[in-house]
Amino acid sequence: MQTGVTHSENFPVASWLCPAHLRPVVAAIYWFARTADDIADEGSATAAERLDDLGRYRTQLAQAIRWGTERPFDPQWHTVFAPLARHIRAHNLPVQLLHDLLSAFEQDVHRTASGQCYAHHGELLDYCRLSANPVGRLLLHLYGISEPQRLRQSDSICSALQLINFWQDLSVDLPRHRYYLPQAELARHGLTLGDFMPPPSPTPTNPPTSPTPASAAQLQRQQEQLVAELLTTARDTMAQGMALPLQVPGRAGWELRLVVQGGLRIADKIEAMQHRTWLTRPRLRHADLPVLVWRAWRMG
Repeated sequence: MQTGVTHSENFPVASWLCPAHLRPVVAAIYWFARTADDIADEGSATAAERLDDLGRYRTQLAQAIRWGTERPFDPQWHTVFAPLARHIRAHNLPVQLLHDLLSAFEQDVHRTASGQCYAHHGELLDYCRLSANPVGRLLLHLYGISEPQRLRQSDSICSALQLINFWQDLSVDLPRHRYYLPQAELARHGLTLGDFMPPPSPTPTNPPTSPTPASAAQLQRQQEQLVAELLTTARDTMAQGMALPLQVPGRAGWELRLVVQGGLRIADKIEAMQHRTWLTRPRLRHADLPVLVWRAWRMG
């Protein structure tokens, strides 16, 4: 497993807005997912090695669910599973959601290794059901919220956040062979995945070629229009869940408001750079915090 990895997170985890008694379990869930993500994505391991590690990781999860802390964990992941096992029992966590997260990471490894794209936007949403929606449902479980409508709203928010993250990270994901631009939408705009890839380095036998200004401008317009369309779909998905933060009382509700507004703020930044995120990645900065607070307050 890759160690010593640092991460840049857009949204706070177990922040001071989270109810104090829930911060340890939220942190335990986060580190479970974060560590699995590192196994799937960081370092120089082969796909087979990553899948083997994720298989052993899933076995440790099954042990935590069945035995709690009664049996020793693999020393490599003891600091992940010892606290998680305690919280699984103390909070009666819906453990299938934890398994779903691992299935998403396994899917990432398979698709990255094969260079496989998602066929269409619906297939991408199926991935979000495993990679993002479980996090929201776990939080609602901790908040004591189980109404089907609230769960659907949570799914909409989490899927939207995942989609916005995809379109934010194109310049990072594409060189790493993580392809989230759906093929049907690419084709509808007359594009291929290769149109978003960095050009190959020139060699003596393969000198650089320059497209005509007109064709380059047309290609850029098509690229911008595709990302704009995908971002609009993500915003529409977010809108389907916007009532949820107003239904969660206290500090937890305010945290959800800020998470929603954090995602929408990233969407604003993508629009401000004319949707050209295959060239650079927009980020949230400390200066964005007053905007997030103001917008969260205005939600109601």
